[in-house]
Order: sequence, then C-alpha cells, then structure tokens
Amino acid sequence: MSTTLTTQTALKPASQWWREAVIYQVYPRSFSDSNGDGIGDLPGITAKLDYIASLGVDIVWISPFFKSPMKDFGYDVSDYCDVDPLFGTLADFDQLLERAHALGLKIMIDQVLSHCSEQHPWFVESRQSRDNPKADWYVWADPRADGTPPNNWLSVFGGSAWQWDARRRQYYMHNFLVSQPDLNFHHPEVQQAHLDSMRFWLERGVDGFRLDACNFHFHDRQLRNNPAATNRDTKTVQDTNPYGMQAHIYDKTQPENLPFLEKIRGLLNEYGAIAIGEVGADDSLGVMAEYTADDNKLHMAYSFNLLVADISAQYIRAQVEDFEARVKGGWVSWSVGNHDVVRVMSRWGGKNPTPVFAKMILALQLALKGTPCLYQGDELALTEANIAYEDIQDPYGITFWPEFKGRDGCRTPMPWSDSEPYAGFSSAKPWLPVPPEHALNAANVQDQQADSALNYARHILHWRKHYPQLSLGDIFFYDAPEPVLAVRRDLAGHKSIVAAFNLSAQTVAFDWPEVEGATHLDAVGLPGSLNGTQLSLPPFGAWFAELS
Repeated sequence: MSTTLTTQTALKPASQWWREAVIYQVYPRSFSDSNGDGIGDLPGITAKLDYIASLGVDIVWISPFFKSPMKDFGYDVSDYCDVDPLFGTLADFDQLLERAHALGLKIMIDQVLSHCSEQHPWFVESRQSRDNPKADWYVWADPRADGTPPNNWLSVFGGSAWQWDARRRQYYMHNFLVSQPDLNFHHPEVQQAHLDSMRFWLERGVDGFRLDACNFHFHDRQLRNNPAATNRDTKTVQDTNPYGMQAHIYDKTQPENLPFLEKIRGLLNEYGAIAIGEVGADDSLGVMAEYTADDNKLHMAYSFNLLVADISAQYIRAQVEDFEARVKGGWVSWSVGNHDVVRVMSRWGGKNPTPVFAKMILALQLALKGTPCLYQGDELALTEANIAYEDIQDPYGITFWPEFKGRDGCRTPMPWSDSEPYAGFSSAKPWLPVPPEHALNAANVQDQQADSALNYARHILHWRKHYPQLSLGDIFFYDAPEPVLAVRRDLAGHKSIVAAFNLSAQTVAFDWPEVEGATHLDAVGLPGSLNGTQLSLPPFGAWFAELS
C-alpha cells in the first residue's frame, strides 16, 4: 500500500492546549433534571460533573440555557445575559462553573449571535418603527412592487427567509424560524452588543464559546438573489428541504465576517478563552479553513461533513484530506454526533448496531487529527429514539414530517438508572419520552460491566492522553481497501502510530507491508490481529500499533 501526505504542521505552541483536549457536549434539557419538572437544568448538570470528569474529557460544551421562549429550545435567545428559569439561575451557573473548575473541566457555552428571539427587547424595539434607535439592528427590507419578499432567500427550517411585519410595512429576515429574526451585523452597535454580552460571561469565568451558525452573521447588502445550486447540499440539510437547491452566495458566509471574528478573538485573548465555530456552508471545509487561519480568528471549527447519513472509509479520508490541504495553521474539530443529527449508532451502525461499533467509531474519531467532540449519550452507545408524531416537539420535524422526523430522536433524556422512573433522568414525565432500550443501557448498568461502551470510552479517552501523536501529530492515510480506513500519526520525538478501522459488519483481511514488525498497542482493547504483513479485522474491528 502507499501513503498520502495530507498535512504539514509545526509543533503546537504551548498555549494551544485545546488542540490536545476532548469536548463533551451537554444538551441541558435532556441531561439531568434536579427539580422534577421533566426538563434538565443547570443544577442537574452540576450533579453529574463527576460523571463527565470520569470520562477523561477536558471541555464541557453546554447548549443554550439563556432566557428564551423556547420555540427552538434555547436557540432563540431573549436575554443573552441571564439564565432561563427552566434551567435555574445565574447563581446556579456560578456553582456549576466552580465545581467544573475544581474537577479540572473547562466550560464552553453556546453563543447564538446571528439571530435571537422575536421577544428579545432589541427586536421588540426595532419593529416599532423605522426611526427608533434600534430600527436598523435587524435585516429589514421593503417588498418588491408586487408585495413579494425582496429576494429568493430561503429559511433552513422551510419557506421564505422573509416575514412580513405590518407595523413597519417591511419584511424582516430569518434564516431559521419565523420567530428568530436575524441581526444586522453591518451595524457596529450590533457587533459591540454581542461582544459586551460575551464579556459578561467571560467575567464570570467561562473558558470559551461555541458559536452557533457562525457564518450566518452577515448578509449581502444588495440583497441579491441566490443562484440555483449546481451541486445540491445534502450535508447541511436533508434532500427533502429546498434550502439545498440554492447556492448560498449572498445570504451568508460574507467577507465582512472575517474582521468580526478577529474582534471576537481579540476579546477572547484578554481572558485566555477559546472559540469553536459551527459552519454550515456549501463549502464548509473551505470556510472552516478560512475561519481558523492565521491564529487571529476562531481557534477551531466544525461542520456537518461527518454528520451525514452515508459512511465509507474513502469519504472520511476525503474530508480530512480536503481540510488539511486548504488549512493554513488552523484547526478542526471532528464530530460524529450532536443535537441536530441522527445518533451515530443508528446513522452509521446499521440496522442492529452493537457496542463493538460504538467502541470502534470512538477510537476512529480519536485517531483523526483535530479536537474530538463527543455528544452526550454516545459514550453509552445510545441509538436514535423513535418518537411518535404526537410526542414530537421539534418545529423543524413537524414541518418536514414524515420524510424528516426532526431532531428529537437524538435529544431524548440521558438514562442514568435502569431501576428508577424515567431512567433516573427526572422524577416527573420528561419533555421527551425515554426509550425502553435506553433505560436497559443506563449509565449505572454499564458502570458495572467491564466491557461496556461506557467503560471503554473511559479507558480509551484516558489512554489517548499518553500518546501526543494522536492529538498533535501529522496525519497520513494509506490506500487500504474499502471498508478499511488506515492512518498514521507522526510527531517529532515520538514513535509513529498506525491504526486501521473496519467500517463494516464483515471480517476484512488485507496485506499491509508497511507495518511489518510494528508493536501492537493491545491496551486499546479492540479486536484486530497482524500475522506477518496480513492484518485481519473482525466486524467493526480496529488495530493500533507503534512503528519501530
């Protein structure tokens, strides 16, 4: 087999600790309910921080907990500097932060800058008239002569991106729900208001921000129509969504966003804090490379490119190689699961996924170059929940039912105990049902099973810390036969590590002469064996070794 060089990377500066970190995402509504109202909260997270720390992760990303009418479950913010009563109080957050820091965990909170709730005081004032102090804080536009919206821009959540407002007799722009108006980042006061709200949390001691939809901040001032897409986007949205039929040249990813990200980085540098950006674009990898370049914008970025339905070794390799070929000193976070997509166990694991698959896919994620981001429950090998239509809460799913059932299936409550009501998540009926199969695989059950997915996650996350090659090293790919992904990680002063992963449910054997004489790292604990130059991988098997 041959190898392909995919990156040229200098040793990381000592200050870039986040390149060696692992992120764990908490979706607060579904993590742990402390007060019996069926919805997770900040004290519930605090009570489970010891569990999170036991995994061996370093950063806890908490999805939005700000004041909100919850039409998009917190991603529609009505006050950027307060906690919604559903989740607790500012004092609760301070206690969470203090406990996390005591455990050596860093806290990263979710900032939704591009849009807010229609109930935010800024928008309430803006829509009153065309000449009030915040009249231009949002993207307003006159109708065309026939009364239709000013252009053809679409909402990610369905329909036009424009909503008529009778008081102003104008349309306002919303990239997502109608109740989520987009802020006008061309206005310097808008930028400063967001920087001020971020400073509020930095002063409280947060360690960083996850920036939601970070390439949606600016729009084309001329409001030009988007052209039709030449290659339909099926990574960011489902193929049932007409949003993917446009090339999104003018409604997002504008060049003015780069100086704004530099302003954010300047603020973060004052506090030694970090930022990771979510990028949903027609060319996400290129935007990620641009937004993390030159060490003066985002510290890292992630996209939906590994959150798709299809999986192959060649596809994963292509995403990594594409990013590395274009990056200029920047950094990526590779995620295979989050609160917006079908759980990886069901999406990639086949009809009857097993814990072996969960172990292999976690090991694969930890072998890629970048900061891994894990989604709550994936360490338990949770599958996608089948939510009945009458139980669906997600407006995105309601709009596109039944072809797309929304995001509720990956957002069901964490199962903590198989012997308690609602799997120990809450003492009351939760906001989403707990699938019976999840309760059977609750954390307390897996904690007692030496070979469980949970205990394996703890093992390999701690094991990885002993091998800086896997976090800081250059990455190379071997031309292995599908469905095998074969990689090598090189770091000056350390032995190279090679690894191979079988992404199928069938046994695979192939000749790998480059690893003859390598020392098997059996502590990884995954099934795979080398006989001479023949590597054999059982279904969803993997193999790690050090080259001499």
